[in-house]
This record gives sequence, C-alpha cells and structure tokens, in this order.
Amino acid sequence: MDLSKNKPQNIEYMLNQITEKLRMVNTSAVKAEAINEELYEELCEIYEMVMKKEHFTPNEMEAIAEELGRLRK
Repeated sequence: MDLSKNKPQNIEYMLNQITEKLRMVNTSAVKAEAINEELYEELCEIYEMVMKKEHFTPNEMEAIAEELGRLRK
C-alpha cells in the first residue's frame, strides 16, 4: 500500500493499524473521517513510530492517543 498519498483510504488504513497494534478499546474516538487531512504527515509519523515498536508503556499509549486526538478536525 502506497501511504505517500493523502487519501481517505490511507488514513483509515493507518488508523486501523495503530488501534489494532495498541489494542485500543475506544476506537470511535479515532475515526478516519474525523482526522484533519492537512495533518496527514503527522499521522504518517505516528503510524511509522507505532509500527516500529513492539511494546508500549501505558504512558506511551496515552501520549499516542492524545496525539491522535489532536489530529481531529
């Protein structure tokens, strides 16, 4: 999948992968249509960081959730 393009399908894919890897329960807070498309690069950075790590502390998970919340419209 080519994530270099700012497309709704890519946003949805990255969010699904992030929430799955972090085992986030409340996924309704990070719906693809709620993400500000102008902040696509920041979402890509979060996605890349999450995909590289194996384990997350509760504090890291909270910080990631806050960052995703900041990307909302």
